[in-house]
Amino acid sequence: MIPESPPIAESPAPPAESDSAPWRRALAGAVRDVDRLLALLDLDRATLAAAGLPVADAGVTGFPLRVPHAFVARMRRADPHDPLLRQVLSAGAELEPTEGYVEDPLAEAEATTVPGLLHKYRGRVLLVVTGACAVHCRYCFRRHFPYGEHQPHEAGWAAAVDAIADDPSIDEVILSGGDPLSVSDDKLARLVARLAAVPHLRRLRVHTRLPIVLPERVDAALLGWLTAAPALRPVVVVHANHEREIDPAVADAAARLRGAGVQVLNQAVLLAGVNDSVRALRDLSVALFDAGIMPYYLHLLDRVHGAAHFEVATATARRLIHDLTAELPGYLVPRLVREDPRAPSKTPLGPVCDPA
Repeated sequence: MIPESPPIAESPAPPAESDSAPWRRALAGAVRDVDRLLALLDLDRATLAAAGLPVADAGVTGFPLRVPHAFVARMRRADPHDPLLRQVLSAGAELEPTEGYVEDPLAEAEATTVPGLLHKYRGRVLLVVTGACAVHCRYCFRRHFPYGEHQPHEAGWAAAVDAIADDPSIDEVILSGGDPLSVSDDKLARLVARLAAVPHLRRLRVHTRLPIVLPERVDAALLGWLTAAPALRPVVVVHANHEREIDPAVADAAARLRGAGVQVLNQAVLLAGVNDSVRALRDLSVALFDAGIMPYYLHLLDRVHGAAHFEVATATARRLIHDLTAELPGYLVPRLVREDPRAPSKTPLGPVCDPA
């Protein structure tokens, strides 16, 4: 942990013209206190401890708690094992050191070419747009990322865009963070306009959780800059891990994206106590498809310090995909992958042929 550089930065103050946007108000009102979150769910620390899930204060873990009320509303009341709660509630298990769990599990420091720009895979680069997120997921592989060193703000994007322009082998840019959609639309519009001026770029990908946790973020302003450059085909990759994260508002947001010509995909993380069953994975894929979102990746957990209690063994993951394939058509089965440091691509993990 780097004390002078918070793992996930607080959202910057929005420009005056954006203050009234519903998503801005919802973001500002997110729950940040453990006991407040538990009270909203008719829970307390003693109940969690009795269920074998002791709570840790976010200040002790070094990773702030943050969750919008719209996401809290999808949690089951008085259920310490709720899979949505488990994703966001700071747990005592985060304080336990575990061999093999490190602060930079994907060796992203080695992939950084200029501050804020990660070039790990051929043909595409990842631009760290911000350190801010709408929700702080406890398994986040960037929970220790030194955002302060990467200049994740508008003034710091110039060198990254110049580096992209100087490398004709790059044809896709991925906006990431934090969550890039926590940045104001006017700033994102200026960034995308600069990227659109790079002649060899063909695709713009946005990795975001906001359309899931705050679906009102998908508004006319967002669709405007996302589709303003015909030369850049837009792809939005959202992040949902459980079917109860998909409600009618999320489906409406996905419909707005698709209606604007945006491809919408989902990547999930396989998490113990959240979605580590065939039923949970099946229900997630079906809910995603019903909402117009295609299942894309199912990631094994990145081994970041503080998240070991979420790990599902590789053999178990492969058996789950084996059984899921027997229940769903192929287009609803996400690709099981692991991201290995220094590998030239994500590592696909096929199903176990003999689940026994």
